[in-house]
Amino acid sequence: MKTFAISAWAVALTAFATLSMSAEMPFNQAQFDATRAAGRPVAVVFHADWCPTCRAQAPVLKQLTESKELESVTLFVANFDTENTLKRSLRVTQQSTIVVFKDGKESARSTGDTQPDRLSALLHRAIS
Repeated sequence: MKTFAISAWAVALTAFATLSMSAEMPFNQAQFDATRAAGRPVAVVFHADWCPTCRAQAPVLKQLTESKELESVTLFVANFDTENTLKRSLRVTQQSTIVVFKDGKESARSTGDTQPDRLSALLHRAIS
């Protein structure tokens, strides 16, 4: 039993470490609230699988958040079709909207942009 508990603890710790180092993750309200409350840089992208703009944004955002310069920004990917409470609370009406937070407060927002330089500048609003 003791070995099982130690193994379970090691797996949980590894999973947590992986999530905390990850720059992009599926939206989770508790994690989002904790990240904002801690004042860490965060952005939420409202993604819809059926949206061509969202599909164009996704690889650009992934590449940007994996860069050394923006690795501190946590990018939460929220499902536009199911995260209705979040959409209302952030006043989001369109898919492909990105809302950026710095020190727990909204610092920037964009809808429909797919240009790497403009998306980079948007995400930089979370850290500068």
